[in-house]
Amino acid sequence: MAGKTRTPIIIDTDPGVDDTLAILLAIASPELEILAYIISFGNTDVHAAYNNIYKLYQAVGRHIALHPEHAARFPNFSPTIPPLLAVGPEGPLEGGRHFAQYFHGHDGLSNISERHPDLNVDFESSSFCHNFQVVKESGVEVALRLLESRPDRSITYVVMGPMTNLAQLMRQHRQTVVDKIGRVIAMAGALDVPGNTTSVAEFNVFADPYAAKELLVPTDSISGLPLDRVVLAPLDITSSHELPFPHYTQKVDPAFKSTAQPSNADGKSPLVHFTSSVFERTREIMLEWGKDAVELHDIVAIWCAIENPPEINPAGGLPGMSTGWVVAERTFDIERTGEITRGMFVTDRREENTVYAPGANRAEVQAQLDLRHYGHGLLESTALPARVEIEDPGLEQRQLKGVACLVETPGPSVLLQLLTRRVWGIQ
Repeated sequence: MAGKTRTPIIIDTDPGVDDTLAILLAIASPELEILAYIISFGNTDVHAAYNNIYKLYQAVGRHIALHPEHAARFPNFSPTIPPLLAVGPEGPLEGGRHFAQYFHGHDGLSNISERHPDLNVDFESSSFCHNFQVVKESGVEVALRLLESRPDRSITYVVMGPMTNLAQLMRQHRQTVVDKIGRVIAMAGALDVPGNTTSVAEFNVFADPYAAKELLVPTDSISGLPLDRVVLAPLDITSSHELPFPHYTQKVDPAFKSTAQPSNADGKSPLVHFTSSVFERTREIMLEWGKDAVELHDIVAIWCAIENPPEINPAGGLPGMSTGWVVAERTFDIERTGEITRGMFVTDRREENTVYAPGANRAEVQAQLDLRHYGHGLLESTALPARVEIEDPGLEQRQLKGVACLVETPGPSVLLQLLTRRVWGIQ
């Protein structure tokens, strides 16, 4: 990347299966400069997720030790200034704590800690720990320090887990974030497709719907992220991007099967042994769900950061995107406490064109009119009139502002080729 500016990124993650693959892609991408990993609860508990950073770095380190000629393939593995590694939130802003261990296992990596003890880390003798800098600061403190130390609007903050740490950062230092953040890219939500944790909710939002709502659809005008610099990658776009396991077997590891025939380190590179070990149980779960592939949800977020640095000029109030990338403004609200709809992105599916704002509860509007003794007639089918909004701001019908949601990428096959080439060195 000589002569070309790299995009500095903060990776806010709950390392599970696809997070780990996304981080491997980031380590192998010269367009990026990894400033920090902020580890969150989510796919598993925060401490198991934290350990997975060590495991994936160990795998890359062992690979390079055995194949030093491949070191150039991983430009972010041994940088001059190593990324910071911080423990982030252990639970959501409010409500109960939920994990995605049903998919990622108790250790976050399909339980390789039990099935493949050779991949566990000896923290006392880990020789690769100089590749990142462990800090005692909180995730909020680390993010704040990095934002303040870099030029305005230069850093991309990538969220691949619950949005809790970013919400805490905004609560405590909103003006700094608004002034300094370059772009936020978040794998989050499901708009027009089913959820992947419940029938209506994507896991990252389900895990902390309070944080997601606070950042994306706040209840007042002085809260929330600067939406002109936010890009969401919802399930609507990420689910079509896959790593088919037959492709992985053909191109990367011909011996790859399942937990019934676990990976053997003999005769394959340490990195391939690591990824095959992680994928064994993942494949079995995906086959139970009718698909012989792993979906590349978080990988799409990292790919978006690679291809869309913050300096691209915004277009029409939406973040600017590179050729082949398209965002659309979507208006929605987020359910926080529903008995069966926690984490749902609630879109207004009513097609009629009325004066009601998107998402308006017409019964509530009429109840407010009745409370103030305004007449019926036309007001039964209109939003609160302007004079009511001026006289009593508490009556003002909240206008939901749209969020830029990714609707098009250069294509699943392009990502598959990039991932295969960069992570495993297969052309």
